[in-house]
Amino acid sequence: MRLFLTLVLGAITVLTLTNDPLAQVSSSSKSSAAVASMERKLQHIQSNAKVSQPDQTPTEFTEQEVNAYFASGAVKPPAGVQSVMFQGQPEVVTATARVDFDQLKAGHRSSNPLLSMFSGIHDVVVAAHVRGAGGQGYVNVDTVSLDGVEIPRFALQMFVEKYLQPKYPGVGLDSKFALPDRIDTAKVGLHKLTITQK
Repeated sequence: MRLFLTLVLGAITVLTLTNDPLAQVSSSSKSSAAVASMERKLQHIQSNAKVSQPDQTPTEFTEQEVNAYFASGAVKPPAGVQSVMFQGQPEVVTATARVDFDQLKAGHRSSNPLLSMFSGIHDVVVAAHVRGAGGQGYVNVDTVSLDGVEIPRFALQMFVEKYLQPKYPGVGLDSKFALPDRIDTAKVGLHKLTITQK
């Protein structure tokens, strides 16, 4: 459940700090502090979910915490996905990654020429509207680009159906899923992700 919560937070996470309180700390200790802060918040969410009346005080995650947590190796992305970073604006998450599509598709081939663009190693940028309400998470992918070229939605849909859904049922360009650990709402704001439990 911890991994799932972290992936949900990663999918929903966004923000770019401009007035970082850790800005004067060295890069590695800043990263360590951010990972430790993320760990404490995840532990709080899990323990809060176990009580009969969860504390409804919002929990806020910063982009620095989430990105440091992913970079630390605490979350193992799918094979072929590297260097994942999250950023964005209210209600919109932009994720960037380096993706080896041959490794991601391992063992699955297609003769469809439209899917041939999903081969080799590419810089991928995904922008999506995300939110959580009533215990449900919603992710609606707006755009995906490979090396700066936007991919047509119908080609993305074919890729998702052929290569991702067999491994990850329920994943799509428009996804709805139950939020874990009694999370009721998840709101992406400018420079923060705020969740509440109920």
